[in-house]
Amino acid sequence: MTATPAGNRRTLLCADAVLPMTPGDPVITDGAVLVSGDTIEAVGPRSQLEQQAPDAEGREYGRAVLMPGLINTHSHSGLLRGTAEELPVWEWLQQYIDPMHRVLRPDEAETASWLCYAESLLAGTTTSVDMWRYMAGSARAAEQLGNRVVMVPYVGEAEGHDYFDTLDDNERLLDQWHGGAGGRVQVWVGLEHQSYATPAACRRAVALSHHFQTGLHTHSNEAEIERAESLRLHGISPIRALEKLGLLSPERVLLAHCVWLDDDEIRALADYNVGVAHNPCSNMKLASGSAPVEAMIEAGIAVGIGTDGEKENNNLDMFEEMKFASLLAKLRNMDASAWRSWDVLRAATIEGARALGMAHQIGSLEPGKQADIIAVKADTPRMTPFIPSGPLQNLHYNLVHSTLGGDVAMTMVAGRIVTENQVLLSGDLPAYIDEANAAAVRLLTRRDDWLASQKEVTSLA
Repeated sequence: MTATPAGNRRTLLCADAVLPMTPGDPVITDGAVLVSGDTIEAVGPRSQLEQQAPDAEGREYGRAVLMPGLINTHSHSGLLRGTAEELPVWEWLQQYIDPMHRVLRPDEAETASWLCYAESLLAGTTTSVDMWRYMAGSARAAEQLGNRVVMVPYVGEAEGHDYFDTLDDNERLLDQWHGGAGGRVQVWVGLEHQSYATPAACRRAVALSHHFQTGLHTHSNEAEIERAESLRLHGISPIRALEKLGLLSPERVLLAHCVWLDDDEIRALADYNVGVAHNPCSNMKLASGSAPVEAMIEAGIAVGIGTDGEKENNNLDMFEEMKFASLLAKLRNMDASAWRSWDVLRAATIEGARALGMAHQIGSLEPGKQADIIAVKADTPRMTPFIPSGPLQNLHYNLVHSTLGGDVAMTMVAGRIVTENQVLLSGDLPAYIDEANAAAVRLLTRRDDWLASQKEVTSLA
């Protein structure tokens, strides 16, 4: 089986329910989406679109839900799944993650992206923000597999963190790949963390984002300790420190986590139109805390949902992430009605697109937008009862609280069908798994050797 090219063909996707994710949260029963090339031409009742496009190729999904592809607003490709466990975030970084970055090789980084992008597509994620290393390899993976990706190099230029990618690497990637793969590959400016970069590096990062008219992405306010460190070093909160360094000034800024925000910081993010990537599974696993999602949304901040990386989640299933996002909000507020399911779905689709400054292109099923569409099976126990209309309509509840990525029957990106019936049409999944297993052993062995060498140095000192 091979991926279906978009070309200029017209295709009519039909299913028992269509969720456009447009204002008012409509559900179209016995609906259809008409796709022309890489673009959505029309959305509406099946009978109406069949008359509008009698010569279109029909694809019938039956008892299923057609909806926008999911948008993962913060992730990391990687090979450490299940090997970096049971530590809070800063110790976890020091003991597992940063040593891995010291010894990571470009071929291993590319292997990780092939695997993670394939996993994401099979689970219905059509767009990912990927902060990773040596990302020319990631671009090659996205170009073939067909996903949409915002590539953000892990940049660290402060003393002690110069084993990460550099801003020179970031600039080369911008020159080579920004707008690549027919526009599916975007490159942003990345900083691993504000504390991993000198003030001069922060100024250059901002200058690069302005020069290339692209976004800037970094982590902030993930752990409570960050607040104390920022107050000690700068005398101000982490968000105000970002502001002082100019890192909130680019036209599009996306911050990951934002767990430990005060009211002043929330106002600052809203004033600068900063998007936020909420990562509930990661924040729970690393015991980082629970982000004030509803307060941010009330302030007008675009909040998307992210899985974070394979090592802190430990999967890239955005449907599972939606469930945990919903439950964590309810627990944080001790309110079973907190963060209603429609709004969680919006965070994973149109609000995620708004956080990326891409709501004019993706995030909802509307004429003129890119044909990033998924079909979710509804003939499963998890989606039963299937009630697409009427006072008991329950699709939004079941999509958030019941569905898993394995229920995705079809994934289309830019009009190209890249997965169907849980088969990756655009690549060789078994080969990616074999390559990742071999690469992980090599990488972990070198990491352990490096850690052992540091213990020897310490003991000699």
